[in-house]
Amino acid sequence: MTPNDFSTLRDLLRYAVSRFNDAGLFFGHGSANAFDEAAYLLLFTLKLPLDKLDPFLDARLLPEEVAGVLRVIDQRATERLPAAYITREAWLGDYRFYVDERVIVPRSFIAELIPDYFSPWVAVADEVTDILDLCTGSGCLPVMLADAFQNAQVDAVDISSDALVVAQRNVSDYDLQARITLIESDLYTKLPEKKYDIIVSNPPYVNSDSMTKLPREYMREPQLALAGGVDGMDLVRTIVAGAAARLKPQGILVVEIGNERAHAEAAFPDLELTWLSTSAGDDMVFLLTKEQLQAKKKK
Repeated sequence: MTPNDFSTLRDLLRYAVSRFNDAGLFFGHGSANAFDEAAYLLLFTLKLPLDKLDPFLDARLLPEEVAGVLRVIDQRATERLPAAYITREAWLGDYRFYVDERVIVPRSFIAELIPDYFSPWVAVADEVTDILDLCTGSGCLPVMLADAFQNAQVDAVDISSDALVVAQRNVSDYDLQARITLIESDLYTKLPEKKYDIIVSNPPYVNSDSMTKLPREYMREPQLALAGGVDGMDLVRTIVAGAAARLKPQGILVVEIGNERAHAEAAFPDLELTWLSTSAGDDMVFLLTKEQLQAKKKK
């Protein structure tokens, strides 16, 4: 197809949806289907409002605009590059974040729990002063946590120096440098001697068998941020084991494990994991209290 074959955004949208469906693309990075992803990519490329498709459907496009859109459609369909890497942005709720291939595309269910301040396990949000995010990646969760818990300092940890460069950009974009500290560390190893009200983590948790079956789009992401070992629980075990020593008396640990509930419950048979409700169900994120973690250590 050439730019001369298209005249309106509607023409390009129809072509993009067909192209994406024919290519068998996977949609797991912000869009649920070919139409939504095509609409987002077209509006972004044409610098149009992302929430206003209908008014522009019959707008006639310049040849150079059509050519630019066709390049993006081809890149998505041929290279199987996640849309967020093409546009260099990803959204979690109302929050926009810069992303590139140095980090996985933000898609944490923990983000859904932050607006409710992890109630009822956090009694008074204003009394939360210290939060830790392990495996921070793009820094999306620390930004949202700092915005929600206005009196909190947030330490954001990642083993990847490349990921922390991206996180620093997002922290700066939200002008939160004074409240978010980025730390290059293998989980707890280089943390300061302090205790936290809340520890959250969306760690690598994909088990080794599932890693071999991931869609090609996921294979474009840093594998370090996805692979969690044979049962997906390699880092989760370390996170749980070290949390009690890092939590304040009423502190909580919140960990996302995706589709690995069975493996998580097998890994921690002596702990009664509390499963939190998210848009994907009640088995994606678990919570443990300091009291539970201490009781396990005494056994």
